[in-house]
Amino acid sequence: MLGVFSQLILSAALSFGSPVNYPISLAGNFGEPRPNHFHGGIDVRTGMVEGKPVFSVADGYVSRITVGLGGFGNAVYVRHPGGTTTVYCHLKKFVPQLAAMVRKWQYANQNCFADVRLRPTDFPVARGQLIAVSGNTGASKAPHLHLEFHDTRTWSFLDPLDYLKDFVTDTTQPIVHAFMAYPVEGKGVFCGSRRRQSYGFVSTSLTREFKAWGKVGFGIWANDYMEGSFGILGVRHVVFAVDGKTVFESDVDSIPALCNRMVNSWGDYDHYCRSRVWYMKSFVEPGNTLPVIYASGGCGGIVDFSEERDYQMSYTLTDVFGNSRRYSFTVRGSRADIPPKPVPSVLNMLAYDRLNVFQRPGVSLVVRPGSLPDNVELSPKVRYKHDAISGEWSFYDRSYPLFDWAEISIKSDRNVPHPDKLYIVSHYGVDRYIGGTFDDGWVTGRIRDLGARYEIAYDDESPVLTAFGAAGDRLRIAAYDAKSGLRMLKGYVDGVFVLFERQDKSNMYVCRLSESPIRKNGLMRKLTVLALDNRNNKKIFTTHFRY
Repeated sequence: MLGVFSQLILSAALSFGSPVNYPISLAGNFGEPRPNHFHGGIDVRTGMVEGKPVFSVADGYVSRITVGLGGFGNAVYVRHPGGTTTVYCHLKKFVPQLAAMVRKWQYANQNCFADVRLRPTDFPVARGQLIAVSGNTGASKAPHLHLEFHDTRTWSFLDPLDYLKDFVTDTTQPIVHAFMAYPVEGKGVFCGSRRRQSYGFVSTSLTREFKAWGKVGFGIWANDYMEGSFGILGVRHVVFAVDGKTVFESDVDSIPALCNRMVNSWGDYDHYCRSRVWYMKSFVEPGNTLPVIYASGGCGGIVDFSEERDYQMSYTLTDVFGNSRRYSFTVRGSRADIPPKPVPSVLNMLAYDRLNVFQRPGVSLVVRPGSLPDNVELSPKVRYKHDAISGEWSFYDRSYPLFDWAEISIKSDRNVPHPDKLYIVSHYGVDRYIGGTFDDGWVTGRIRDLGARYEIAYDDESPVLTAFGAAGDRLRIAAYDAKSGLRMLKGYVDGVFVLFERQDKSNMYVCRLSESPIRKNGLMRKLTVLALDNRNNKKIFTTHFRY
């Protein structure tokens, strides 16, 4: 196996090209903060249309093709020499050779969702070789190409612009819109208040004098911009300095996959939920181990205003192309009373650095070390509803996402005919199937937000199959399940499996008989469609049609 140094040399020597045959304009860049994840690649505009050719950016081989997995829609993975893998997402179609491999896999596995793994000799590609056409599949809200670069060994996300700078024009500097002050509870105040406060940058150097005493953290609302693009982009490199000394620095050049949800700690998640604006903190919470953020001086980036004097604060922002801008303001250390921190309830405390087991009659919650950004005091609540199977539990008064899965167990308050059809449902915005297993009166599942409401639900109802139609070589049927959700749909013509593919962003499934083993002979055929939900409830639909 190649060492890291050898991989870097090979990767640097590899020649990279553009994934498209027109000037690149970005709708999104690498590392933009989003709820529960960083944007893991770049979004290349396709003129709001589908069907633009997509090319491999370098020599290598297609190592994987997926359909309907992880929000990517249709995606192609290309592994390159030197230790990098590129992923091309939201595609409309693959080139015919890859499409044939996908179809063969789908029929062999009787599944419309595909995960095809290829060997190096199955489909080698050269830089600039056509592999697909762009689309709008998966979790895409408009036609575009989402392109990711990964370290093949660790699967860390890499900034594609480190490889594709030559194909993007950018001479525009990043902009800071405002800063936020975060007084440490019980240890600091800012402008006479213990609450967080934001102040806009009307120029790069604010003349207003701010006052603070004790320990205060800071954060900024900032974006990068690029000519030829209306996208509001994330900032690559930030340096926060006090009196000319760096106390915090961030460089979003790569993101380990397991650290993705730590964006909720680095960013001000609470403020984002209210305003849809991200303030990125210039201090590090103790449970946040993101390697792209650094705090010096052993204070985690928190500034200690312990002297009655002026403190010179500055932010320097730089993008991947070297465009840079500096912002500054002054904070006067001014002695002030600091309100004490309220005494927390020990029984409701979770610690970020140890195993936590929280129990109340009817519920148990297990939160593992490394799941929390900091110690947190829960505010548990339960609501009992008439004829409900269990109490409806929440543990925090608003959304509080975890870095990792926690285990929840809820006690069933009444007997049901089939306990294996019990599951946990999450209520937050929309109802979500959590799943779970039943054992001795309890249902146990996994959760990742302390602020949602959780209860036991029961699903013994079959999925719904409706709106069947046959026209030419195509069969159509609508399928859905309103409770635990649809898990599988299979079709058979005269007992022979035929593939029904889910139409993106809909409940409609389509079978193209001309691409199936069924040959047209003008005779009546029997169609059988089987649908199965996540609690193994079954629905069988049969009909006849002529083909």
